[in-house]
Amino acid sequence: MKGLNEKEINEEILKQDILEGKIFIYPTDTIYGIGCNALDKKAVEKIKNIKARDKDKPLSIIAPSIDWIKENLIVPTDFDLKKYLPGAYTIILKKKNPGFLKLVSSGNSLGIRIPDCDFTKIIQKSGVPFITTSVNLSGEPFALRLNDLKQEIKKQVDVIIKSENEDKMIGKPSTLIINGKEMER
Repeated sequence: MKGLNEKEINEEILKQDILEGKIFIYPTDTIYGIGCNALDKKAVEKIKNIKARDKDKPLSIIAPSIDWIKENLIVPTDFDLKKYLPGAYTIILKKKNPGFLKLVSSGNSLGIRIPDCDFTKIIQKSGVPFITTSVNLSGEPFALRLNDLKQEIKKQVDVIIKSENEDKMIGKPSTLIINGKEMER
């Protein structure tokens, strides 16, 4: 496992780690997340196993760009993505192709985020969708500090990025936007 502070990040190395399917724990604008390249089937399955998560429960992704979202998902003409992204929101949109990212979300919709944080820039440079879900065992409290994480989770990931400013994270999961309406979790 590689541990880094945000200031120690080498963007090119981390971009390569993303493309290789490595598992990350990383700070977002809300809480710590766990994720990987959403196109890497083995890595996605590993995250579900780490979280002890129901295999059929959908995951959300960090989208590489607004254009990527528009290319792959149905965005209502009256919905302004830029009002919410980047930001502390997860927007649920219908897929243009129901089979798209089926391992991430087997249904016809997908939760997408673009967190307002530094790690998002590296994901965007990789050009791939990236799993984003809270770091915790399914049903347990999420992590606000790396010290809150269980060792059993830490030892199963490849890269852990420590926030330089954990106090700036909102401290609660992102707000859901479903059919244009905000819903707290």
